[in-house]
Amino acid sequence: MNIIKLDAINSTNDYLKKLLQRQFVENFTIVTAENQTNGRGQMGSQWNVEEGKNLTFSVLVKDLLLEINHIFHLNVAVAVSIVEALSFLEIKDLAIKWPNDILAEGKKIGGILIENSIKSDGEIFSIVGIGLNINQKNFGDLPKASSLAVLKNKEFDKSEILTSILQNLGRNISMIMNKNTDPIWKKYHSVLYKNGIPMPFENAQNEKFMGIIQGVSQTGKLQVKLEDNLVQSFEIKEVKMLY
Repeated sequence: MNIIKLDAINSTNDYLKKLLQRQFVENFTIVTAENQTNGRGQMGSQWNVEEGKNLTFSVLVKDLLLEINHIFHLNVAVAVSIVEALSFLEIKDLAIKWPNDILAEGKKIGGILIENSIKSDGEIFSIVGIGLNINQKNFGDLPKASSLAVLKNKEFDKSEILTSILQNLGRNISMIMNKNTDPIWKKYHSVLYKNGIPMPFENAQNEKFMGIIQGVSQTGKLQVKLEDNLVQSFEIKEVKMLY
C-alpha cells in the first residue's frame, strides 16, 4: 500500500487524478493532506477543515468494478468501513445519511466523494475521497457539524483511525471482488439514517412531502414510501432530506 503524505493541497482527489494522467499509479495508493484548501463534497459543496485537525485523504481503487451499475457497491463499502472503524472508538449513534454523509449523534462528522472514470476498454477507475472531522472543535456557522473530539471530549490519533479505516476498506473491497456483497449491504441498511422513520423531504421542484425511507437500491437510489403507500426511487439530485 503506497501512501503519499502532503502538507497542503487544494484537493487530494484532484492530486490523485493528475498523478494518474502523468504516470502509472499503484492500486490502493493513498494521498493524505494535513490541509486541504479546496475540498469538495457531493454536488460541488465545499468541505472546509482546520489545518492538521482532521483526516482528509483519497484512495485509488481499480480492477474492482466491472459493470457501471455496480458502482454504488463501492460507496456502500466505503461508508460501512468508516462506521466499522469508528464503532471501536465507542462513538454513539453512528449513521450513514444517504448518499454519502457520516453522522454521529445526529451531527455530520464526515463525508465521502467518489469520482469514477470509465476507460475506453470499459475499465473503471475510482478515486475515493474521504473527509472526517477528528480533532476540530470550532465549526462556525455550521450547527449540524461535529467531530470525534467534540463528541468524546478528547483528542484522537488520526493515523490510528486512518489505519483502521483502510483495514476495514481492504476487507470490504475483497468481499466485493468475491461477489459477497450481501453482508456489506445488510450493515449499510442497519445504520442508514432515518431508515423506516417518517420524515420530511424536498424534491427538485422545491416541493415538500412526507415519506418513509425503505432503503437504498443496488444502483444507489433512495427508496421512499409516500403517503399513498407507493414506493418511489430518487436519484441524488432529485430529493433531499430535511432534518
